[in-house]
Amino acid sequence: MSQTVVEINNLVKRYKELIALDNFSLKIEEGEVFGLLGPNGSGKTTTINCLLSLLSYDKGEVKVFGEAMKPDRLDLKARIGVVSQNVAVFNELTVYENVDFFCGLYIKDKKLKKQYVNEALEFVDIMDFKNFYPKKLSGGLLRRLNIACGIAHKPELIIFDEPTVAVDPQSRNRILEGIAELNKNGATIIYTSHYMEEVEQLCNRVLIMDKGKMIACGTSDELRRMIKNSESVVVNIKRLDESVIEDIKKLNHVYDVRYMNDILTIKCSGGKHNITHVVEYFAERQLNYDRIYSELPTLNDVFLEITGKELRDKE
Repeated sequence: MSQTVVEINNLVKRYKELIALDNFSLKIEEGEVFGLLGPNGSGKTTTINCLLSLLSYDKGEVKVFGEAMKPDRLDLKARIGVVSQNVAVFNELTVYENVDFFCGLYIKDKKLKKQYVNEALEFVDIMDFKNFYPKKLSGGLLRRLNIACGIAHKPELIIFDEPTVAVDPQSRNRILEGIAELNKNGATIIYTSHYMEEVEQLCNRVLIMDKGKMIACGTSDELRRMIKNSESVVVNIKRLDESVIEDIKKLNHVYDVRYMNDILTIKCSGGKHNITHVVEYFAERQLNYDRIYSELPTLNDVFLEITGKELRDKE
């Protein structure tokens, strides 16, 4: 039976009149890669800081590994690794010295610490740069150093906060592979990102929060079933008459039709043969098109429908 690694119950955090967390709850089981999503200002960072006991809160309960998390629970914190969005390394130390320092906060045995540091450098593939100073590293290498510093002590729970921001595709791919490997080796992962394809690729379950509350939680498939759009049929077609668009709006399960730049997008809610019905419609009227295909909703579609499309201020 798996252990509950993180349990947050009815958490309330206020900043004067602002309620950052409003009776927020979540539960993460051992071995999960758990996605924590939300617009800017939704409360993700506040949640993580309360989880780590870096912030006090007004009400609620935070448990990690089945025990109450408090500021002085260094034993629990030693089992957690944090890879922050902002790279947190010392420019005065070399790559090796940085990883050695952060590992040494938890691992006191010198021989074991050396082993762990070397394993972390190998894991993120920056051993060849161990004598470099951070200012000499590319953005991708710097991100990988940041990860090495957060995982060198072999934590059981690892929090990744936007780990692939502003990195090249090769480094991004290496980071994602590394996170999957850490999970395969037994680590429980909390992952925040604005790159929805990463979340779909990595996460077993996803929680979407907004305005300090949980809006939805489940697997990617479960979340997709929560929204109106079950399928979009896209047609590349030129010079489409307005009367045709009005006709298509009357087809079964169609709830929205848009035509722009010779692309017709037909959004459907429910139904199993939507693209067939569209093809039959065009055939009956002898309308020629260049291409037709079906798109299932993505996690990004779910996110936008649940949280809205208006721009948000940063947290």
